[in-house]
Amino acid sequence: MPAPACCRALAVPLIICSLLLGTTDGLAAAEQTGTPHRVIAGDDSTRTLAALSPAGEVEWKLPVGPIHDLHLLPGGHMLYQDSWTHIVEVDADRKVVWEYDAKTNGNENRPVEVHAFQRLPGGLTMIVESGPARIIEVDAGGKIQNGIPLTVDAPSTHSDTRNARKTATGSYLVAHERDGKVREYDAKGSVIWEYEVPLFGRERAGGHGPEAFGNQLYSAVRLDNGNTLIGTGNGHSVIEVTPGKEIVWQLEQHDLEGITLAWVTQVERLPNGNTRLVNCHAGPSNPQIIEVTPAKEIVWTFRDFDTFGNSMPVAVVLPAE
Repeated sequence: MPAPACCRALAVPLIICSLLLGTTDGLAAAEQTGTPHRVIAGDDSTRTLAALSPAGEVEWKLPVGPIHDLHLLPGGHMLYQDSWTHIVEVDADRKVVWEYDAKTNGNENRPVEVHAFQRLPGGLTMIVESGPARIIEVDAGGKIQNGIPLTVDAPSTHSDTRNARKTATGSYLVAHERDGKVREYDAKGSVIWEYEVPLFGRERAGGHGPEAFGNQLYSAVRLDNGNTLIGTGNGHSVIEVTPGKEIVWQLEQHDLEGITLAWVTQVERLPNGNTRLVNCHAGPSNPQIIEVTPAKEIVWTFRDFDTFGNSMPVAVVLPAE
């Protein structure tokens, strides 16, 4: 099956400082329903990482290539990637204060791609390497301090992993896209929990949009109740699974009136119990970010096919200031 469009590499030289852009004539490009939010999102079809105000105006832009993860850090810093191997931290003025190239630390002569990373308490940065199939934690100088091997059934430099997170208990929760499985690892790399995303009796179908189908999951998040929230990728859904592997909540492709889900990427359970998801490859008639209640009522949506395009897999949503 071909890789989703949000996953295709773009060989573009990226010089951050020379391409900082402001608003476009003060015009609002984004459309929101519900209470407006500030949004930071990345899209590799438009090669853009940008922040938009609650009014929908572009506050700033940065150039990116392939992008599969994004974090807002304390003090307004951002941690993101601008290629499959280059991770960048910028300050509130978008000046580079830290960077890391995955083509180091033993990867100089072997294929590697990065689809997940995370700044950890204490300052280390977790980096998940597809190809070498390992998780490493590096210090500010890029030196490996910790590392574990990953279990992969069908090795693929591009598809071993998608998003991954270190949990509050110190385990690692990894979405293995090609394997169609969530695996949780302990500090030594042993698999302590595994869940295979079901196909629900359907046949696999190729493509990148709503017509596709499979279990190429994108994300897995451990909830406070011990359950795991999963963005099923081309499964067009969000599922909440108990430690006993029972599905206790599910949002399917056509559950929301007037909205079609496509490649469901990042997912988040909010403090109020609502679920927020990123809806990639769904086409310009559908919102790219959606918030729903446990009863699947639409609370908020975001759509912007001027600043971004049909390959927007990552977003950070903030309250209006």
